[in-house]
Amino acid sequence: MVDTLRILIGCETSGVMRRAFAARGHDVWSCDLLPAEDRSNRHIVGDVRDHLADGWDLLIVAHPPCTRLCNSGVRWLHEPPPGRTRDEMWSELDEGAALFAACWQAPVPRIAVENPVMHRHARERLPADLPRPQIVQPWWFGEQAFKATGFYLRGLPQLTATHRLTPPRPGTEEHKRWSAVHRAPPGPDRWKFRSRTFEGVAEACADQWGGWAAEEAVA
Repeated sequence: MVDTLRILIGCETSGVMRRAFAARGHDVWSCDLLPAEDRSNRHIVGDVRDHLADGWDLLIVAHPPCTRLCNSGVRWLHEPPPGRTRDEMWSELDEGAALFAACWQAPVPRIAVENPVMHRHARERLPADLPRPQIVQPWWFGEQAFKATGFYLRGLPQLTATHRLTPPRPGTEEHKRWSAVHRAPPGPDRWKFRSRTFEGVAEACADQWGGWAAEEAVA
């Protein structure tokens, strides 16, 4: 029997990742500036950076702010959206990169930070040892959905697909349903829907990273 791990899930309000690890007996907490949607008493309301040195065995930063870091948002650095300025865009880039770097360099032996593939301006602001991310899809884990998710890993193995589905053909109604994340309409809760972890992905993380890391910890 392996020991349980002390795990921090940063930048998560849904509790999906936290619950997956908790179901396997780990001592796990989530942390975000917002309260937990499930009102769990194992959620810390605050800046994750204030809790990185609290003796964790595993850190998973589920949804750090990435709008200014990812390739899809690089255009706003040069042509800001209505009502915003270039200075604001670049300031948000610096803030996002600082948060990502703090999490990546946390005093934790095993780290996974979720983020899309980044543009060069973001990479220039991040640690030189940052590896290329592993890109996974929800349909690798039994979820009928498209959402390319990048995990930057330190001290952890890459995820292995557990229930790989066959994606539908482009142009079909089923393909449109699978693309719901990308096709989400504008609105105040769009960010919440787009950032939510799929259950199948969380289950794979808990099984593969939780079990592997616990075995390593007692080896």
